[in-house]
Amino acid sequence: MTKILVVDDEPQILRALRINLRARQYDVEVAADGASALRVAASQQPDLVVLDLGLPDMDGVDVIRGLRGWTTVPIIVLSGRAGSADKVTALDAGADDYITKPFGVDELLARIRAATRRHGAAESSPSTVRIGQYTVDLADRVVRSADSGTQVRLTPTEWHLLEILARNPGKLVSQRQLLHEVWGPRYETETNYLRQYMAQLRRKLEDDAAHPRHLLTEPGMGYRFQTEPMPAVPAGD
Repeated sequence: MTKILVVDDEPQILRALRINLRARQYDVEVAADGASALRVAASQQPDLVVLDLGLPDMDGVDVIRGLRGWTTVPIIVLSGRAGSADKVTALDAGADDYITKPFGVDELLARIRAATRRHGAAESSPSTVRIGQYTVDLADRVVRSADSGTQVRLTPTEWHLLEILARNPGKLVSQRQLLHEVWGPRYETETNYLRQYMAQLRRKLEDDAAHPRHLLTEPGMGYRFQTEPMPAVPAGD
């Protein structure tokens, strides 16, 4: 049975969607705010998320980014924001589809069917990764020492970089892609930004920042998150 997480702060919408989706043999979980949505997604592993952007504790776009830090689950935005800029922002953050309120249940159901067909069976990567002595919880956006439990503070930009790399383990992520996703299309040649922030991440997370084993540089091309340590290489550029 396909499991759907519905995230909305309007009780009547949550109730209506829960009734309609369950009547069509979907397993339904609900959340009324962003923090709850991230917790439920991490624990219940839904096959699809229906998400409102106007949540009481955080913007829905931040929920999308939090989910995209560890899962490729389809996300359908269901929002009263009709502006093209809002749609572009949500889609660029990782949403798969966007429906404007008020909406028809039949249209939503058709979009759900289409999204699940495209995605197939959901294949989510783990919500936590290990970097040396640290455990990175991508859902709760927390880094802790595996030994002492001490937290390591990361800036929003450091988090964004780490999330992109961690959700593509072993894959080379180009400098252009990282710059585009983190800073925007106007910064796609500012490779000095990457050098600075990757150096900061290594100082905070690697056992030996000068010889990283997880946050690796592919000179002139990009960066790679290595889950299994390889022979140490210089940090380079």
